[in-house]
Amino acid sequence: MFSSPGFAQGPAPDPEQAEKIQRFLDLVDDPQVRSWLLSAKTTTDAAAPAAVANEPVSYAGFVTIFRARATRLLEGLRAFPSEAARAAAVLEGEVDASHSARPIFLVLAFVAAGLAAQWCFWWLSRGWRAWIASLRFLTVRDKLMAISARLLWGTCYVVAFALGSLGFFLAFDWLPLVREIVVGYLFAVVIFRLARVAFDFLLAPPGSGGFANAERFRVVPVSDQAATHWTKRLGYMVGWYAFGSVTVHLLATLGFADPPRQVAAYTLGIVLLFLGIEAVWNRPTVHLSSTQPGRFGWIGVRARNWFWTVYLVTLWLLWVAGAMKPFWIAVVAAALPGAIALVRASVDNLLQGGLADAEGQNRPGVISVMVERGVRAVLIVGAIVLLADVLDIELTGITAQDSAALRLMRGALSAGIILLAIDLVWNIVKVLIDRKLGETESAHEVGSERERRRARIRTLLPILKNVLMILFVAVAIMMALSSLGVEIAPLIAGAGVVGVAIGFGAQTVVKDIISGMFYLLDDAFRVGEYIQSGSYKGTVESFSLRSVKLRHHRGAIYIVPFSELGAVQNLSRDWVIEKLTVTVGFDTDVDKARKIIKKIGQELLVDPEFAAITIEPLKMQGIDSLGDSGLILRMKFTTVPGEQFMLKRRALMMINKAFHENGIKPAFPTVQVAGDRGTDVAAAAQQALAKHNEAIAAAAASG
Repeated sequence: MFSSPGFAQGPAPDPEQAEKIQRFLDLVDDPQVRSWLLSAKTTTDAAAPAAVANEPVSYAGFVTIFRARATRLLEGLRAFPSEAARAAAVLEGEVDASHSARPIFLVLAFVAAGLAAQWCFWWLSRGWRAWIASLRFLTVRDKLMAISARLLWGTCYVVAFALGSLGFFLAFDWLPLVREIVVGYLFAVVIFRLARVAFDFLLAPPGSGGFANAERFRVVPVSDQAATHWTKRLGYMVGWYAFGSVTVHLLATLGFADPPRQVAAYTLGIVLLFLGIEAVWNRPTVHLSSTQPGRFGWIGVRARNWFWTVYLVTLWLLWVAGAMKPFWIAVVAAALPGAIALVRASVDNLLQGGLADAEGQNRPGVISVMVERGVRAVLIVGAIVLLADVLDIELTGITAQDSAALRLMRGALSAGIILLAIDLVWNIVKVLIDRKLGETESAHEVGSERERRRARIRTLLPILKNVLMILFVAVAIMMALSSLGVEIAPLIAGAGVVGVAIGFGAQTVVKDIISGMFYLLDDAFRVGEYIQSGSYKGTVESFSLRSVKLRHHRGAIYIVPFSELGAVQNLSRDWVIEKLTVTVGFDTDVDKARKIIKKIGQELLVDPEFAAITIEPLKMQGIDSLGDSGLILRMKFTTVPGEQFMLKRRALMMINKAFHENGIKPAFPTVQVAGDRGTDVAAAAQQALAKHNEAIAAAAASG
């Protein structure tokens, strides 16, 4: 065949060499060996482009790489029919040699066997399903146990299918090629079934798993229509992805070269792309009101559908072009925020164990915050690890190398971890403070020790919350800067110098803050108490670091800096003694008046309206002084702060009525008019005196 003398005159191979050559040819004809040789060749051929792709290239270099990839795909498209015919011949020979049914019929037969095993489990577990359906969600623990029991049942349901299909198939001996094909597609079916169980667990569409009230077990809070839509679509997409992965793997087993396999993979990817676009356009939309437009309510539904369509098409094009780094960056950029939002909503839906605030909304609990923030940290760290692997960044090697870029990257990672940890601690502290404040929303008995403790807690905790927030923010910034390689010691020293300068320039503000600290340490006043200081008086509504907000009883509000308060008169502590006087005539029987007033005090003491606020009953102290027109009787009672006015009005009304019934008349001023003007002047004086007495009587009757 060749004209080389060496080969023309060479000796003929001996029988031993001929046997070795024949064994080599038989080994090359083996489909698995041929597949391995082709994959090794593909890996070798792809090593150089991959090495070039990992280096920064110019626009011209990118165009060259793209043209080479397009050329390979066109070659694969032209070679696909011949590769398919050759693979079909290999598979036909394998089936004829094993005298077994075709793999497609075996897959269908063992899928049917799996469905039969699944039906048997369904029938045997009817009691289990009835018990799960009868569970009541009285507490968070009950809800978690019921959802876990339902997940366990769904997992066992799929395990029964896997044992009936895969397990039953593997119990027999098959040729390697047939075994790999059937096992691969049965495994894809099992993956599809597991995906349906997972989405049934998360979304729980109505009637899923044979449960009539399946929506009670829903983890992700969505509507019934959305749950049904996404459970079906996501299950189909996962199933198709599993089918495509198995198919591409089996093409390599059947001896397909890399370009034809890539053509098949991208063609199967088009179906996955269409499934995603169809799911986006046909998804149930939530019609929001104009007052609650939602997070992206200003963007129309159609515009959002087009945006996601362009996004999915862009992902497919990046995958086809082999630009895997931009592909994974785009996937993480869209998936990470969505995953974090779904985790937050799911945790809030599962762990609704917090206290309800004044607006009826549930506050998250400590466990809810820990789980939500912990899962969020895991998602962020996982995204970082994935991107590091895609971008060929060795996270373990960052610490062993020393360059400006690596130091910055190492510092950024450390700063991110610090911020996540401080964010977790701060949210736990905030939840604890909010829960404690929520427990103090309901008032207790006026003047009781529990009520005083409640007022003090509602006074101090908001200030503590603000101080801790500032402290956490400062610590987080300092630690993050330190991890980035910034020397924080000069910053702290500079901050001290700036603080001193600000202190000299803003002495009033510093004085307000320090004065407020001493007022709080002295427990001078609390939220809800009525205080008076100079010309300022009112009910304490809230605090800031430098001022107190007072609400006047007529509605006006004062914002008073702490340094301007001075001496504070607290009118809402412990008890109040209210004193009042009544003027009666000089001829009044004082002992009789004392008995009447004492009786009125006892009646008020047993009155349900005033018994809770009365500390000491009304009693007369005696004659306070001799007035110009009568005797001035002095009385007093002790009551809860803030309630003395209501009791005083009732007491005066009862005293006036009792005095009138017992003939005790109020004192009237006597006016004597002397002169020579006659009876007209005297009549005018008597008329003026009568009007004055009527005014006094009307004032006493009105309280």
